[in-house]
Amino acid sequence: MQTILESQSLATASLQEVMREILVRLGEDPEREGLRDTPERMERSMQYLPKGYQQDPEETLLGAMFEVAHDEMVIVKDIEMFSLCEHHLLQFFGKVHVAYIPQGKVIGLSKVPRLVDVFARRLQVQERLTTQIAEAIQNAIKPQGVGVVIEARHLCMMMRGVEKQHSSTITSSMLGAFREKQTRDEFLALIRARHAAF
Repeated sequence: MQTILESQSLATASLQEVMREILVRLGEDPEREGLRDTPERMERSMQYLPKGYQQDPEETLLGAMFEVAHDEMVIVKDIEMFSLCEHHLLQFFGKVHVAYIPQGKVIGLSKVPRLVDVFARRLQVQERLTTQIAEAIQNAIKPQGVGVVIEARHLCMMMRGVEKQHSSTITSSMLGAFREKQTRDEFLALIRARHAAF
């Protein structure tokens, strides 16, 4: 079976051809029934999973900012998040908790999860993802402060390497008023609180 490197330049190969090459190099037969359509499926998957590169965080928030005289903490918690680790292209997933204290403007509630997806749907590390979400909100509405906490489990730790199945990683980014202990403690207490479902 001829490989891409034998038949053509890798630079001109289609994504499906590259995926097929990966299967060959893994020792698989891409012509067998279960794998025949896998390069096409992998291509669609790799176009969808990192779709955040085609999305602009500023545009995501634009048109959903409202002038409001509210100056108490706004929290959107338990936002489901799925991303790809940039080191191994394995998934990490978990919950994102976002809070801010408005200073004349608020963001439409549905835009906060959308913003999370813009950054999560890229090749990522959890630490950078946390900071990017916080800074995007800070830049968009200039609140008194922003707090973001992400709790995630990483398949690169669960399926390979140390193979620890129950460990999780928690990262935070605290800007402005959230650097003050009282505000930070209030935020952390509220996201830890678990209420009965509505």
